[in-house]
Amino acid sequence: MKYMLLIHQGDAPTPRNEGWDRLSDDEKAAIAADYREVSETPGVSPGLQLEEPETATTVRVTDGETLITDGPFAETKEALAGYLLFEGDDLDAALALAARIPAARLGGAIEVRPIVEW
Repeated sequence: MKYMLLIHQGDAPTPRNEGWDRLSDDEKAAIAADYREVSETPGVSPGLQLEEPETATTVRVTDGETLITDGPFAETKEALAGYLLFEGDDLDAALALAARIPAARLGGAIEVRPIVEW
């Protein structure tokens, strides 16, 4: 089965926020190593980290009229920070991988969704 793991950063520290600056060098190195390890897991196609939510532009079309809004659709705290693809045996394997992503334990959340295959 194939799964998309959507990384919602929440309060988790990233190299671009103040929380990151409060971490020790050892903590920063451990987080980087954990992300690297997840990316090197068999079945993982490393995804991409997204820019901060404030850089987003949201597009909606209502009654044929396009409305463009600066910023994310979701609240910043809930915004998507990145993603990766995983091909594994089953949902349990995908959930175990999600639990290893540092954002899951540092104030964020990982949404695991099966990919529809036609």
